[in-house]
Amino acid sequence: MKTLLCPLNGIRNIDEFIYGGEYHVEPDRKQVDRKAWAEHVFFDTNSAGVVTEWWCHTPSSFWFLADRDTVTDEVINTYPFSIDSVER
Repeated sequence: MKTLLCPLNGIRNIDEFIYGGEYHVEPDRKQVDRKAWAEHVFFDTNSAGVVTEWWCHTPSSFWFLADRDTVTDEVINTYPFSIDSVER
């Protein structure tokens, strides 16, 4: 059974989660043009290696971030979203 560590609920079966896509720092909405905003919303880099991703624990509706190696599918770290946690 594959599991994922939810920062709120602990280790849970992977079937309890949904993938929300890659995390991207949101551009300043007042200064970004339409093309750049569309790229932020609709495009992922889809790179091989460690990527920060959004995940949701469906039963609790808790969204969090996970650092996952897309080559090995290993989850390296999970943590609740905060501005400080992603600006490393």
